[in-house]
Amino acid sequence: MELKEAIKKRTSIRAFKDDPVPVEDLKELVRMGGDAPSVNNYQPWRFIAVTNKKVLGEMAFEVKDAIENIPENASKASQNVKSQVEWFATFFENAPALIALTMEEYESVLEKAVQMSHEEINVSRNFPDIQSAGAAIQNILLAAVDMGYGACWMSAPMMAKEALEKTLNVKDPYHLVAFVAVGKPKSDKKPKEKKPLDEIFELRD
Repeated sequence: MELKEAIKKRTSIRAFKDDPVPVEDLKELVRMGGDAPSVNNYQPWRFIAVTNKKVLGEMAFEVKDAIENIPENASKASQNVKSQVEWFATFFENAPALIALTMEEYESVLEKAVQMSHEEINVSRNFPDIQSAGAAIQNILLAAVDMGYGACWMSAPMMAKEALEKTLNVKDPYHLVAFVAVGKPKSDKKPKEKKPLDEIFELRD
């Protein structure tokens, strides 16, 4: 598939067929993710693929528990909103496979030369490690389209980050960043309309 076609066809898939994703395909998706650019070619990532339904169910329960324990405001819609968020944060339990992206902190060379903490430098550079994670995730999403799969990038489950890290046995120096749910799409889904070029492009010459 041509790159432009994959970009145009990519859309967030949240309903999957029961067909398993072969481990070789999961490895290929991760290989493509690992080919992404990263700050100073640091390649700070490790990927964990989860296909065990029992484990996925446990992880979904941990996310539901975290969301339920968020204090509600006085809004009448609070319960409905939380229910919607809960579904969008836990549908991965019905995916054939889930890829978890973990990363270690990027240590800038600048830290050895200036009186700024790691956190201060990270903020001043607008979080280059998280930008690197985004590049890896995009590679996985586009590779999934090319391989005939549907996928969805997920950040909402990170509300239960500490519990999920224990379940996945994520240990220092790595920490959990995001999920990508993967599987054969249950039905055809057209990509959402994107803003026209005139709205997002500006030339300063």
